[in-house]
Amino acid sequence: MKATARAHPIQGLVKYHGMRDPELRLPYHDSISVCTAPTNTTTTVEWLTDVDAEDGNQDTYRIDGEVVEGRAAERINMVVDHVRELAEFDHAVRFESENSFPSNIGFGSSSSGFAAAAMALVEAAGLDMSLPEISTVARRGSSSAARAVTGAFSHLYAGLNDEDCRSYRLESELEDDLKIVAAHVPSYKETEEAHKEAAESHMFQARVAHIPDQIVEMRDALRKASFERVFKLAEHDSLSLTAATMTGPSGWVYWQPETIAVFNAVRELREEGVEVYFSTDTGASVYVNTTEEYVDEVESRIADIGIETDVWEVGGPAHVLPESDALF
Repeated sequence: MKATARAHPIQGLVKYHGMRDPELRLPYHDSISVCTAPTNTTTTVEWLTDVDAEDGNQDTYRIDGEVVEGRAAERINMVVDHVRELAEFDHAVRFESENSFPSNIGFGSSSSGFAAAAMALVEAAGLDMSLPEISTVARRGSSSAARAVTGAFSHLYAGLNDEDCRSYRLESELEDDLKIVAAHVPSYKETEEAHKEAAESHMFQARVAHIPDQIVEMRDALRKASFERVFKLAEHDSLSLTAATMTGPSGWVYWQPETIAVFNAVRELREEGVEVYFSTDTGASVYVNTTEEYVDEVESRIADIGIETDVWEVGGPAHVLPESDALF
C-alpha cells in the first residue's frame, strides 16, 4: 500500500479568488490554468496497515525534509481523510514530499503538492479513479491542485459537489509552442488568507460577474490556438485578481519593485514586435509567456534586470512513478 506520484504546478490564466466553502475548497467561479514543467512535486505515501490512524494520530508528514505541522498539516489531513473515507479503512499514513522549485513565492507549489499527494494516496489505496475524479480529492487541499491533476491546459468547473466541481483537460495546439520565462521575485505570501479577504473587497462582485465572459473567451482562444488572445486575457486577469487582493481589508500588495520592472520590460518588448505577455498569481514572481521564436530574447531581457530566470514549458497531468523513484 505504497505509491509515488509526480505533478506539475499551475500558472493561472483565468484565476479563481475566494472560496464559497473553505472546508471543501469550492470556488465561487470557474478557473483555467496551464501546468508548468519541468517544475514538479514528487510525493511518496504508504498506508501503514498495522497502525490505526484513530489511535494516537500516527500520520507523519514531511515536505522537503521538514516535519509539517499546524495549518499546513490540517490541509494535508483533509486530503488524507477523504481518501481514507473513499477506501473505507482507517490506516495511518507516512507521507513525504519534495519540490523541485521554490515554494511560497507565487509559482503554485500548493497546486503540484496536493495534486501529487492525491494521486499517490489514491494509487496506494488501490482506488480506481479517473483524473477528473482524483481532481476532486486534490481540490480539498487546494482548488488549483484540481487543475494540476488533469494537467496542461485545464478547466476547473465551479459547483457545490464533487460531481460538478472537478477539473477537465482542454486540448490546445499551444501546448507545443508555449515557453514560460519564470522571473523569480522572492517575497513570501499567504494565498489562503488572500482568498478569505477577497470576498470582502468592494471589487469582488464585479470580478465574479466578469469571469464567465473571460472563461468563454479563454476556451475559444485555446481551441483556436490564438497565443495573443490567450495571454492577453491572462495578463488582464492578473491585474483584475490583484485589484481584488489589494482592496481587501488588509490592503495586501504582493508585487515588489522587481515585479513592476518585469512588467515594464514585457511591454517594451511588445512595442518592439515580440510576442510576450506577463502573468502573476498571488505573489510577486512573474510568468512571462512567449513562444519558441522569442524565448531567448525574452529571457535575456528579463535577466538584464538582474532577476533570476528559468525557462519552462507545458507540463502534463499528475502521474504515478515506478517504485524505484520512491522517496523512502
